Amino acid sequence: MAEKNEFLMYKERPLVRSGKTIYYGYMSEKCVIVIQITSTKEVNGMEVADRVKVQLISTDPTLRMKDRILNTAERRGLYSAMDLGAIWLERELKNA
Repeated sequence: MAEKNEFLMYKERPLVRSGKTIYYGYMSEKCVIVIQITSTKEVNGMEVADRVKVQLISTDPTLRMKDRILNTAERRGLYSAMDLGAIWLERELKNA
């Protein structure tokens, strides 16, 4: 059984959900991905993400919030958003 401190992982990075917002990556690294579910739809009796906003955010606490946003996009579906976010994060961390 999973310990209380373990997170759900995707491509070796943690996923943390708070309501309709998902944080992807380590806060100790240069940046993280923030995914906001802006609308949902019902599929086979389950509520699933429909429109999703993806943002690459700097974790530098000295920057203003609007200056922390490095990249942003909107996608249909959570899979598409996660895929895009993982690519952005990997590229940004390689350039660090």
